[in-house]
Amino acid sequence: MGHSDRERCSFCGKSREEVKRLISGMNNAYICFDCVKICNDMVESYEENEIPEDLFPREGAARAKNLTPKKIKEYLDQNIIGQEVAKKFVSVAIYNHYKRIRLKDSTIEKSNLMFVGPTGTGKTLLAKTIAKILDVPMVIVDATSFTEAGYVGDDVENILYYLYINSGYDLAKTQIGVVYIDEIDKIARKSGEVSSSTRDVSGEGVQHALLKIIESNGVNIPIRGKRGLSDTMFVDTTNILFIAGGAFSGIENIISQRLGKKSIGFKDSDSKSKLNNEKSSEIESDREGEVLYNLSQDDLIKFGMIPELIGRFPVIVPFHNLNESDIRRILTEPKNSYLKQYIKLIESEGVTLTITDSAIGEIVKKVVSKKVGARGIKSVLDEIMLDIIFEVPENPNIKEVVITPEVVRGGKPIFVEGKKRRSLY
Repeated sequence: MGHSDRERCSFCGKSREEVKRLISGMNNAYICFDCVKICNDMVESYEENEIPEDLFPREGAARAKNLTPKKIKEYLDQNIIGQEVAKKFVSVAIYNHYKRIRLKDSTIEKSNLMFVGPTGTGKTLLAKTIAKILDVPMVIVDATSFTEAGYVGDDVENILYYLYINSGYDLAKTQIGVVYIDEIDKIARKSGEVSSSTRDVSGEGVQHALLKIIESNGVNIPIRGKRGLSDTMFVDTTNILFIAGGAFSGIENIISQRLGKKSIGFKDSDSKSKLNNEKSSEIESDREGEVLYNLSQDDLIKFGMIPELIGRFPVIVPFHNLNESDIRRILTEPKNSYLKQYIKLIESEGVTLTITDSAIGEIVKKVVSKKVGARGIKSVLDEIMLDIIFEVPENPNIKEVVITPEVVRGGKPIFVEGKKRRSLY
């Protein structure tokens, strides 16, 4: 056996021929240049990762010191309509996460969050609002775009690289950022209780790959250097908050079976036939919401999530379907609601946009009928406003546009002619 066979890096195991330089130490110990660089990155990251004195620089230290779960929920209430239970869960989790960072106490478990509920119920919006509260960088990724190592697709380590980009290439900010992994339910293994004997590119394999960056204290990520993706950087993930979200369609039946109750859902034709047609969908949504409040980690495992990954998300946050009252509030209350955006757009032409209360009620019904939650609001309003936006800028004689229930149902908008108000631009 030659010297080169014995001379290997004590850390990565590469031989002298496989590395640029091998440094020898006492007792036949060696370290290669690559491992030296990784160690140096680790030291620098720990030195740079000093938690800022104030995580709320725009609003001052007073708010940071007075942060409480109730104050967090008050802020959430200003941005998110409904989902009272979810907002309470999140308020407490964010408070605990904030205190954990400030106390620099790793013995306090990190409050990674798992959002479970139908599409269009505010999961992504709530995640974005969390990042605003903590005033940290955030990245939103789709779980279905990633593959386990060795397959064509995005590597999970790139999630942290995207967060690094969103932090303005600031490592310290990256290491206290928020990662939101959407569509997490789409990578559930095909059989909830039996692991596949082959590598699953789109399911279990990706879950294991995600687990590596979530459970570890640090990850070496590829970064774009002068010659492409040739360099790596160590990112400490200890204080990165991971949030996963998904609809988990059908999980209500798993919960009901565990509780010994009759399965529910839109396929429950016997019970549905007994309901009044006008109220059936609303009642069914309420029942589904109630069942989700009994959601456990075991239910998610039975759905097809691996136990190791679910164990890294100790806080499970249920989201219920939005009812007509919720949709109406989302439509009319927020300062930046789509409806108010259209009103401003028309007013910028010097024209008044009038929407009758009964028309708003008709819009709400149309949104609910789409069964995609608040996501249906934009598509419904875009359809209503198409002819209005097309006509108003060209016609100097229009002073007011009136939207009635008939217009919402597909009728022509009412254009009132007269002298325009002064244009806003």
